[in-house]
Amino acid sequence: MPDAQPYPDGVAAIFEIARRLRAPSGCPWDREQTHQSLRPYLLEETYELLEVIDRGLEDGKLLEELGDLLLQVAMHAAIAEEQKRFDAAQVSEAAAAKMVARHPHVFGDEQVADAEGVLRNWERRKAEEAARAGRPEETPLDRVPATLPALAWTLNMQKRAARVGFDLETADGAAEAVAAGAASVTAAKGGEEAFRELGDLLLAVVTLARKRNVNPEDALRVAGQRYRDRFAAMDRELRARGAQYRDLDDEELARLWDSQVSPSPDAGRARGGDRRGRVPRMKRPLL
Repeated sequence: MPDAQPYPDGVAAIFEIARRLRAPSGCPWDREQTHQSLRPYLLEETYELLEVIDRGLEDGKLLEELGDLLLQVAMHAAIAEEQKRFDAAQVSEAAAAKMVARHPHVFGDEQVADAEGVLRNWERRKAEEAARAGRPEETPLDRVPATLPALAWTLNMQKRAARVGFDLETADGAAEAVAAGAASVTAAKGGEEAFRELGDLLLAVVTLARKRNVNPEDALRVAGQRYRDRFAAMDRELRARGAQYRDLDDEELARLWDSQVSPSPDAGRARGGDRRGRVPRMKRPLL
């Protein structure tokens, strides 16, 4: 270990470390990395941070994951600096300048009534920026990255459309569309029709989530975590018995799964069950 701290204090620390890792005397692995090769690590660190946030873990874990994500930013900035394209200071300054330009109600004299007013003005300024950049035909939906996960992509497109005045559904109408969509999936004949109907159903679910002020990507992620935790509890119980899943028939598996449901009435109803937390055999949810 070095005797002296090999980086400055403060925010600059991780950017200096990234430069050292990329230097000729640095790490062979880090020197080989490119923007493209680092892409999966950026995604991985982002999702690890999301899990910490979703699970409400302690600040130490949140601090660690924020640092891991900042390292990814520092690595990309270091690569660009080596190629004399831009450096970390320019990344920070450009982001700050953009935020100032897009928040005249904070840094200027523009007045807004509420958060919705901020978002409407944001869309207007984005359209003006696109026109100045030679993209006058760009729509609000074109500005939503198609590389987002499908639920997040669809939600953001709907929200952008609503901000400019296109929003056909009420909350009740969205709920009815979900019910109708589920019936259409059940009635679909053939894989192609089922594929199309299921896509429409998921789109309707996103609309319902938006109308209920729920982020469907976050809701599904947390639901997946509940599924994982419930499966782990069931798995521990099965191993304690010295049994395997293949040893049980369908009814036994169902009882084992149901036994992990909270006995409270609210928990039972939340999972589609009766007041004792039991779930009907043919309608058993996964959560």
